[in-house]
Amino acid sequence: MPTPPPSPARHLVHVALHTPSHSGVGDLLSYASDRALPPGTLVRVPLGTREVLGVVWDADAATGELPEGATMRAIAGVLEGVAPLDLPWRRLVAFAARYYQRALGEVALAALPPQLRDLRPEQLARRLKRPAKAAGDTTDTIENIALSPEQESARARISSETGPFLLFGSTGSGKTEVYLRCVQEMLEADPTAQALVMVPEINLTPQLEDRFVSRFAPRFGAGAVVSLHSGMTNPQRLKSWLAAHSGTARIVLGTRMAVFASMPGLKLIVVDEEHDPSYKQQEGARYSARDLAIWRGREQGAKVLLGSATPSLESWHASRPPTPDEPDGGRYVRLHMPSRIGAGALARVKRVDMNQQPRRTVFSAPLLQAITDRVGRGEQSMVLLNRRGYAPVLHCVDCGWKSDCPHCSAHQVFHKTDRTLRCHHCGYTVRVPAHCPTCGSPDIHPMGRGTEQLEEQLAALLRNVQRPDGNPARIARIDADTTKAKGALEEQLAQVHAGEVDVLVGTQMIAKGHDFRRITLVAAVQPDGALFSSDFRASERLFSLLMQAAGRAGRDAAYVAAQASQAEMWVQTFHPQHAVYEALRKHDYEAFAAQQLKEREEAAMPPFAYQALVRADARTQDVAQGFLQAASAAAHAAALPGLDGTVILFPPVPLTIQRVANVERAQMLMESSSRTALQRFLAAWQPVLQATRSQPAHKGLTRWLVDVDPLAI
Repeated sequence: MPTPPPSPARHLVHVALHTPSHSGVGDLLSYASDRALPPGTLVRVPLGTREVLGVVWDADAATGELPEGATMRAIAGVLEGVAPLDLPWRRLVAFAARYYQRALGEVALAALPPQLRDLRPEQLARRLKRPAKAAGDTTDTIENIALSPEQESARARISSETGPFLLFGSTGSGKTEVYLRCVQEMLEADPTAQALVMVPEINLTPQLEDRFVSRFAPRFGAGAVVSLHSGMTNPQRLKSWLAAHSGTARIVLGTRMAVFASMPGLKLIVVDEEHDPSYKQQEGARYSARDLAIWRGREQGAKVLLGSATPSLESWHASRPPTPDEPDGGRYVRLHMPSRIGAGALARVKRVDMNQQPRRTVFSAPLLQAITDRVGRGEQSMVLLNRRGYAPVLHCVDCGWKSDCPHCSAHQVFHKTDRTLRCHHCGYTVRVPAHCPTCGSPDIHPMGRGTEQLEEQLAALLRNVQRPDGNPARIARIDADTTKAKGALEEQLAQVHAGEVDVLVGTQMIAKGHDFRRITLVAAVQPDGALFSSDFRASERLFSLLMQAAGRAGRDAAYVAAQASQAEMWVQTFHPQHAVYEALRKHDYEAFAAQQLKEREEAAMPPFAYQALVRADARTQDVAQGFLQAASAAAHAAALPGLDGTVILFPPVPLTIQRVANVERAQMLMESSSRTALQRFLAAWQPVLQATRSQPAHKGLTRWLVDVDPLAI
């Protein structure tokens, strides 16, 4: 009996594809299907001459019959075996696209693991057939450590209230243990529940994964905990994503991208170090993972727990307690854990007035003596300088030449280890010249200092200093240059934890989140640069960095007591009386936040106002600013909503580093006291921006983008 011909593709489906918002294609494209497909189904569809991944999406008529005689391109295949992405996930993506002014499909497809885009249905089917690893034996109970009264109080409130919560706990107060206990309660109460735990940077995921796996794998199985971050290979990311999507993984640990993980059983979201700017994406859809976590928790009925020793001023303001004038207070519930576990004291802050030191002093005599004493007692010290490389610039003594990058408005940084000049913006690298390229003088010298030079100078200064065992002091450096190789960071951190390093030199990547048990001294050698930045958030970031760095010292109270030592934070500064250092000396985040919020309110700055940027990249600065000027004029001519005074458009200006990789960059700030008004204006402005871009006068424009709630202005 002959095989009947396949039924014609008569069903209409609308599919979200990865098309940029400025392409003019639209959010959804329609295709024909031989059967009705539920929203959220992953499909392969033709797009031009290519075949791409898409997601069937909700629409007014998501499916239906094609009109008689109508023709339409058909979908190429369905990724069978993968359940449709559920409505809460699709609502999250739709909100993110709408709020951050991006195309729906661009956000949806970027939120999926990259390997899914390349797998045909039959390839995915073969992958799904691979047997999963055996879970091994599981236990009925988890061995928990006793909680302190502060930890128990926080846990009880999280358990009994709806939140969202801001867990304001000093460094070393045991916030991670509260996270673990809350996750445990939720998993044991509901066999289908899932938890999402986010950290700001990849280098913090290994130690967190170790703690979660050791705690939960014996109880829930080896596959209960998975990670999601950009440092994983594409097959690893796909495996973790499938485990989360299917509900097999009960806990997902990840960086900001994990906020989009498909987790149908999501009941708890933890955002650790919620203040960290790394939660804000700086390319493509410029979303804030912290803010999306709050939105997702509310929409999906999941509790959200933000944790920090130095909360962002936005979160601090949102968790303000009730007052007679404001009986409801903020939107968040603030939980406070001021005490360190083990009753260890916070580091005593010592300020060195560098005005009283000899010129060009790198390590003041008191600081060097303090480090020397600690090496002699077998203790560890940490030196923080947030600038990698040997020196920020080379210069010629005779003619004043500097090692400027030919492609950027920035210097090339001198790296002594491999004798290169390297631009940290575009990556352009050359060998260090033997003579000045301008005048031929051999008298060229480094200006300023980076971590590489600090490491070299400390090695020279401590060359005769011995450890208790008689061996010389051991110095190590951790920054982006020393951790390029796979596994390098983990290896270096293991050496620090094992006591094989006496003095650790590094950038901010060592200052937060790490549980160093033997460090009793932390020093910030050149922190003043941020005090006079044009960015209104610079002081907040500096205070947070120094507080976090101070928190690395004295974390093991028993060790500090056994050494008869005192944990110390040293700050070398030319402005010892500055308000940032005064608040740091007292470990008084609350006073610092109150002062900063008062200034922000008086100046109508976030969180008392809402901002967005439009940025233009072009061949010349004139073209970049010309586009922004024209777009602003067109917005006023069209009398877009909000331009009656609710939304303010400022004139375009160059970025601080206005040229990167031969591209000139300009930006225009807009501000409003109403988030809704700003969003309404941006939505109405999108077609105006696209129409302005298509005008012949702006053909030199490379790209434009909108950044909502920008962190850097």
